[in-house]
Amino acid sequence: MKKHIQALPLNVDGNLIPKGRSDKLPISGPVDFVDFFSGCGGMSSGFHKVGLETGYFRWRGAFDIDEHANKTYEKNFGHKPVALDLSGDSIRQVKSILRKNGHRQTTPLIVIGCAPCQGFSSHKKKDKRIDARNCLISKFAEIATSLKPDFIIMENVPDLLAKKHFHHFARFHEVLEKAGYKINCDIINMAEFGVPQERHRAIVIASRHFEPLLPLSLVARSKFKTVRQAIAHLPILNPQGGADPTDRMHRTSNHRHQTIEIIKCVPQNGGSRPKGVGPSCLDKVAGFYDVYGRLGWDKPAITITARCRTPSCGRFAHPEQNRGLSIREAALLQGFPKDFCFEGPFDDCYKQIGNAVPPSFSLALAEHLRELMAGETSLGRLGATTFSVSEFESYSILIAHNKRKGIKANKSDAK
Repeated sequence: MKKHIQALPLNVDGNLIPKGRSDKLPISGPVDFVDFFSGCGGMSSGFHKVGLETGYFRWRGAFDIDEHANKTYEKNFGHKPVALDLSGDSIRQVKSILRKNGHRQTTPLIVIGCAPCQGFSSHKKKDKRIDARNCLISKFAEIATSLKPDFIIMENVPDLLAKKHFHHFARFHEVLEKAGYKINCDIINMAEFGVPQERHRAIVIASRHFEPLLPLSLVARSKFKTVRQAIAHLPILNPQGGADPTDRMHRTSNHRHQTIEIIKCVPQNGGSRPKGVGPSCLDKVAGFYDVYGRLGWDKPAITITARCRTPSCGRFAHPEQNRGLSIREAALLQGFPKDFCFEGPFDDCYKQIGNAVPPSFSLALAEHLRELMAGETSLGRLGATTFSVSEFESYSILIAHNKRKGIKANKSDAK
């Protein structure tokens, strides 16, 4: 924490050359990867895909305590994650499992970790209780550095970098820095990587070899993928538990009559709940702009969350049909492939989707890492490489404010 910066950049683009390249690079491959807090496999998916296409990446392990997410991961990738509680003394077990799966210390390694982010969410800003899950960030750092990987990747919500939670990120950074890693971090909009959704996330890349760069944006704002492009082709569903007989993932909630009547009153194609419609408490509390709102056809969706099946939890109503999102619609808006299948109870499928890293972004990240490690590119974006406590209570609130005002998030907006 050497240099004070007033705020972290939210969207910095540039063509820069990594500093201090090691003579250990380029790495011709293969490179092993392991995924901690793997969930249903959103972050793993890009590395699996690049591995299958090029042989460069090889799966060596995944860890998560969510039994349904683990079944989803195994069904789609053919590998079974280990249900290991990483909050305890698990380093010896992790190393043993990686060896059993074929990893050798002489083989280059990438460690991925997307620790639970609910404790850092802006939705919990009024909750003063300590969330034990927040400590998993530093625990991940300890496990990751013990494996001595070439690269460490972490994803989390933007508010990990805000004032309230910054001490958790500071501890994570300290562990990596003491282990000799150079770190780059930025808040990235997943829509810039083909995800049909405005989803801002903190992305960290750390390297033992040089100052690593984050991937450059692939899509200009004017070309962001829209809700129409993602889900308009899907069959119409009955709002009371309708299901597509050709796709078991395209099914929706059995909405109550009152919910359907509320949605009917919301203007189609991006409309918001009119005042006086629905529970009266919504008219008395500021900030519930999106509740019962519809998605707009010709722009990206809002952030898809673990509660995205429920119209009363945000702008999750279909643009035209009087219902919430189906599992398939939520998955497509999150950037999952059209044939990806989820295991577990109905509600849990949405939770897995909302908690996942969009596979579209994971693919861009995996391709970027392969090119950097193989010496095929020196391009990328430089975010923040030195850190101190942010002056902002919530980056999520800042981002939401800028979106309502039509302002593109960038470094100057954060000052």
